Amino acid sequence: MTPDPNSERRSERARRAILDAAFDLVSRKGFAKVTIEAIAAQAGVGKPTIYRWWRSKGAVVLEAMNEEMGDDFTFPDTGDIAADLSAQITAVTERLVTGRISKAFRGVMGEAQNDPELMKAFRATVLEPSMAECQARLESAVAAGQLRSDLPTDVMIDLFYAPIHYRHFLGFGDDAVRSSVDLVQEVLLGLRPRPDAE
Repeated sequence: MTPDPNSERRSERARRAILDAAFDLVSRKGFAKVTIEAIAAQAGVGKPTIYRWWRSKGAVVLEAMNEEMGDDFTFPDTGDIAADLSAQITAVTERLVTGRISKAFRGVMGEAQNDPELMKAFRATVLEPSMAECQARLESAVAAGQLRSDLPTDVMIDLFYAPIHYRHFLGFGDDAVRSSVDLVQEVLLGLRPRPDAE
């Protein structure tokens, strides 16, 4: 049987409306105050339509957040690891701590603490791709002699990014953005190659 192209277009329009509604509502009201009913009402669909594609509010918001982020957090490679880290961490901080995506990110992370499936999806779609890209950039900096080679790059990732998430979840806001470049420089002091270790 030939698929109905009009049906497919209607499905895509409904999906797009749901994701747009979820992101808009969470960005304005916060994750906790948004319900599946509210998303359905704003999108102009019934609740069964949402549950046909997503198992929970967290799953809808995660997908909406991922689409909003797109390739914003791509890691630059200019050959200068300090400049690249400063640019990337500043971008991450601005978007996650003070940008429109902040409430969605915080809400999904909070919900994922009690939802193993959501946490698995969050790690697979948000954390792991970003960490892999960062790790590759750090490894190239190690190979270029810009960073010490005696410390695993996954530990370096923790040193750079854990403070961002700490500040994000504790609501430091603009202070986190202003201090992000300073943070990079301070961490790099401990990660530069040590002459006595060469």
